Amino acid sequence: MARGNHSYQTCPVCSLSRRAGDMMDGGLVRPPIVELIRQKSPQWSPADSICLSCVNRFRADYVEDILEKDKGELSKLEEEVVTSLRDQEDILAENINPEFDRQLTFGERMADKIAEFGGSWSFILSFGLVLLLWIALNSFLMARHPFDPYPYILLNLVLSCLAALQAPIIMMSQNRQEARDRLRAEHDYRVNLKAELEIRLLHGKIDQLLTNQWQRLLEIQKIQMEMMARPHGPAPRALPKPAEGNQAT
Repeated sequence: MARGNHSYQTCPVCSLSRRAGDMMDGGLVRPPIVELIRQKSPQWSPADSICLSCVNRFRADYVEDILEKDKGELSKLEEEVVTSLRDQEDILAENINPEFDRQLTFGERMADKIAEFGGSWSFILSFGLVLLLWIALNSFLMARHPFDPYPYILLNLVLSCLAALQAPIIMMSQNRQEARDRLRAEHDYRVNLKAELEIRLLHGKIDQLLTNQWQRLLEIQKIQMEMMARPHGPAPRALPKPAEGNQAT
């Protein structure tokens, strides 16, 4: 059919009349696009022509399907990671201090309190004040009848007894602190080991996902290059195959 100086053809896909320059031979369409066209228009075959508008539309649909499939695979990857975490042990990261404190006896708690007070400025200031009062009482206020005259032998005895009792109490507290640190180190090791295994699992799944995406990205790039190669002008048509008689001659 001709209109003016242009010849027109009917596209078998959209059933619209197109100029001959806007038609494309089905043999030039990429196989993935052909499959998509056949799914939506079963009456069309690669031997037929198709308009450029339909080809571009199916190209866009194909790219959109690939992107949607990639998005679905990403969601599936996230679901697999969550499932793997759920199927394994519970979360290892936790605060071990409350459980450790519940196992302490009354004597151990008292030793920790005494060691904590003995290593504070409150103890230093209060003990210094007691020493000053002791010396003042026996040297000035009760100079005639001191209960511990100079050189304060009773004070030395009290200080020696205090040091003898304070040293093992502090050592008991340090031993428990060392046990707490050892338990925390073992717990941190388990947490770090689990995190390392999960990171390795994620790396493997991401590598697999990227490998599957490479082929699709290359396919999208080829389609884009085809769309950019002929922005205007008539579409090329496949060359007819020579007849057997002509080949013989």
